[in-house]
Amino acid sequence: MTDTIRLTVAQAIVRWLLAQHIDIDGTRTRICGGGFGIFGHGNVPCLGEALYPVRDQLPLYRGQNETSMGFAAAGYAKYHLRRRFMFCTASAGPGTANLLTAAALAHANRLPMLMLCGDTFLTRLPDPVLQQLEHFGNPTLGVNDAFKAVTRFWDRITHPAQILQSLPAALATMLDPADCGPAFLGLPQDVQGWAWDYPKAFFDNRTHRIRRQMPDMVEISEAAAILKSAERPVIIAGGGVQYSGAVTELTRFAETHDIPVIETIAGRANLLDDHPLNIGPVGVTGSNSANWTAENADVIFAVGTRLQDFTTGSWTAFARNARLLTLNVGRHDAAKHLATMVVGDAKLGLNAVGDALGNHKTPADWTAKAKAERAKWNDYRAENVTPGNRPNSYAQAIGTINALMAPSDRVVAAAGGLPAEVTANWRSLKAGTVDVEFGFSCMGYEIAGGWGARIAQAEDEPDSDTVVLTGDGSYLMLNSDLYSAVLTEKKLIVLVLDNGGFAVINKLQNNTGQDSFNNLIADTPTATRQVRVDFESHAKAMGAHAETVSNAGELADAFTRAKSSAHTTVIVMQVDPYDGWTSEGHAWWEIGTPEISETRSVTAAHKDVEATRTKRQRKGI
Repeated sequence: MTDTIRLTVAQAIVRWLLAQHIDIDGTRTRICGGGFGIFGHGNVPCLGEALYPVRDQLPLYRGQNETSMGFAAAGYAKYHLRRRFMFCTASAGPGTANLLTAAALAHANRLPMLMLCGDTFLTRLPDPVLQQLEHFGNPTLGVNDAFKAVTRFWDRITHPAQILQSLPAALATMLDPADCGPAFLGLPQDVQGWAWDYPKAFFDNRTHRIRRQMPDMVEISEAAAILKSAERPVIIAGGGVQYSGAVTELTRFAETHDIPVIETIAGRANLLDDHPLNIGPVGVTGSNSANWTAENADVIFAVGTRLQDFTTGSWTAFARNARLLTLNVGRHDAAKHLATMVVGDAKLGLNAVGDALGNHKTPADWTAKAKAERAKWNDYRAENVTPGNRPNSYAQAIGTINALMAPSDRVVAAAGGLPAEVTANWRSLKAGTVDVEFGFSCMGYEIAGGWGARIAQAEDEPDSDTVVLTGDGSYLMLNSDLYSAVLTEKKLIVLVLDNGGFAVINKLQNNTGQDSFNNLIADTPTATRQVRVDFESHAKAMGAHAETVSNAGELADAFTRAKSSAHTTVIVMQVDPYDGWTSEGHAWWEIGTPEISETRSVTAAHKDVEATRTKRQRKGI
């Protein structure tokens, strides 16, 4: 028949991906930017064969580790504000299992990522096969079923015709503003190669658009009434503001109604650092100014945030009688803690609430007080990042490179102490240029996510830089995509701040009354040969340029050289694990502490935690 084409399942998947486009601000582009792949017996014979002829149209980046491939895909999707994605392909068994952590990161951060993973043979004729897990009472259960917990869409392709439904459903999930997240397709090794007569129309070019949900007008009216009655309102701006493309609308809304704005970790760089209504980052990794404003506000208007515990101080950051108003495209997020909710797109919602407010202005004395608190925080931060004010610190390094960054340069951080230090001390120079991955707080995301972000950045802003901040612990956990960046000529500037182990967890350990144990290398009893890693030599061994600096002045010179270079560069600096922390700006954070202990300091710390909970924590409201 002339209206069909005979293809294998793998060939059909690739051909369909090539035909999917998206309209971004009037420009049509392919929605899938390519893929990250490590081939094995579970995907190379069929999917590899299908990808080879289109390698120029759908570039396949060879990963070094499946987990880091997923992190790179997440970094790519973040840069493109969820409007484009990459696929990841892994072989059956351990290759696919390595993607679990990355899928969880994408799920927690509501990021699109398509996983095309090998699966055991549908016929079961060769069972048991290499790397197959056998469940004696359920032969359908395998490693790939584990992804059901960490994906928004999951399917196992058991017949060639199935992809006619599964591929559009997976894409619809990845493009949905409320349900966005990773999609997983299990591809049995025999089914990948089975051929079928597909309708040619299935492969017609199609242009998609991100749906914008208009909020209900009754909810808009209720929101406007609450804001009009507020004497001390504050806006908490989250990452959803950027995903909606609502930075301009947020700024106009705040300016029109003179409402202070505080930012979440994901919402950093919604407002520029010098905007007069930007009162700073809020929460556990926040600022004194934002936390003072949150604590004294009578209405909390949370826009595009899922209100993670680091934002809410485990629900102690707000007064117990403060009213919570939310604007979120996801009903699940909007309905938290009995909030008065507006379910809808942030851009449309801000405009609609703004229209309903008319010319209403926040009492001037409240906004003036918030601005005064921000001015005090600016003074603290300026001193905090000043070189020489104490031993080498994260803050000094952050201040040094921040001063040398171009506005369009992108900074990436993820786990350990750096997310808090970047969030508190970074001066946002351009909207959407800060990626602090703290939704899943994954050690190892930094370099891999930076590589994915740089691939995306090179498409739109090739003359800008992606700057990665990582600790020695995260570097040791996952560093191989330095080699990927070198191989693909996707330049990174990586700053490795070496504090001799997991220093931030050592700090937490000490703060809960415990002695240092198994976090810093020096305090690890089984580390009987105390040596420091030569990170400079290690980076050079993977083809990167690298140098070690001893202070912030040398760091500035090295960073300037890295900026002018076309090559991936690693800069190493030791920082103090004890005296290097930003000491202000923290909200309370709930952690589990022992109710009883033979150590008095542990018991005392537990009592302090419980006292704060009893006095401050909002319990579900």
